[in-house]
Amino acid sequence: MIKSMTGFGRFEAVTPERKISVEIKAVNHRYLDLNIKMPKRFNYFESGLRGLLKNYIQRGKVDIFISYEDYTEEKLNLKYNGTLASEYMDYFVKMQRQFGIENDVKVSTLANMPEVLSMEQVPEDEEQMWKLLSQAVEEAAKKFVESRAQEGERLRDDLLGKLDYMESLVDFVEERSPQVIREYRTKLEDKVKELLENTTIDENRILTEVTIYADKICVDEETVRLRAHIGATRKELSAGGSVGRKLDFIAQEMNREANTILSKSGDLEISDRAISLKTEIEKVREQIQNIE
Repeated sequence: MIKSMTGFGRFEAVTPERKISVEIKAVNHRYLDLNIKMPKRFNYFESGLRGLLKNYIQRGKVDIFISYEDYTEEKLNLKYNGTLASEYMDYFVKMQRQFGIENDVKVSTLANMPEVLSMEQVPEDEEQMWKLLSQAVEEAAKKFVESRAQEGERLRDDLLGKLDYMESLVDFVEERSPQVIREYRTKLEDKVKELLENTTIDENRILTEVTIYADKICVDEETVRLRAHIGATRKELSAGGSVGRKLDFIAQEMNREANTILSKSGDLEISDRAISLKTEIEKVREQIQNIE
């Protein structure tokens, strides 16, 4: 299965106490770049989330947005610091003795002293929170992969069509090349006859010139390699998986062969097909950039 590098997935995990929403979006990237935006309370789980996401995503610039809603009243505990209260009382007694004043401290006064009484948040159950968070992220990732796969199928069909067209261009170059040599020989013989008039033509000399020309414009190796690259691309598209980098390398090799054909060609029709090949290969490379 071929997967595109662009995709989208969303999921909400809801309980009577809370809701976690996850959105995943991605665009093309050479490597895997995960960018997670989430509430600070989930920072502890970031390493686990990255490990979870790597099971589903191999390449792409991926943005993950996580939001959290708590439907319960905030759970707080009242904390009494008895040790600190005793210290306050010791100092009040010292002040009474030092300055000879009445110690009129009441419980309400002592309770208002800093840090004697404080409110602290009840810690959440990390195991339950991770279970809900990981479920939301995993389900969003599955939907994300599904959208990538659907787009990947469209990319594969488009690429196969382009490969068929490229193969037809290679067919033309292979059929046309022998004709170019025959045409060159005919033109050469006509030119020699025109120059030498009634003088006998040296067939060996003509054959030598044609052979030199044929060797100069021969693109047999290039067309054979092009066919091999086209076949390899079809094979990778059929096999599926994370083949984007490999296909990009093959496309570079195809472009090199097309350049060589164009540089060797002295025939307008072959040059025209070679240019079309280069144009189509560039389109293929653009599409390959979207494959994971």
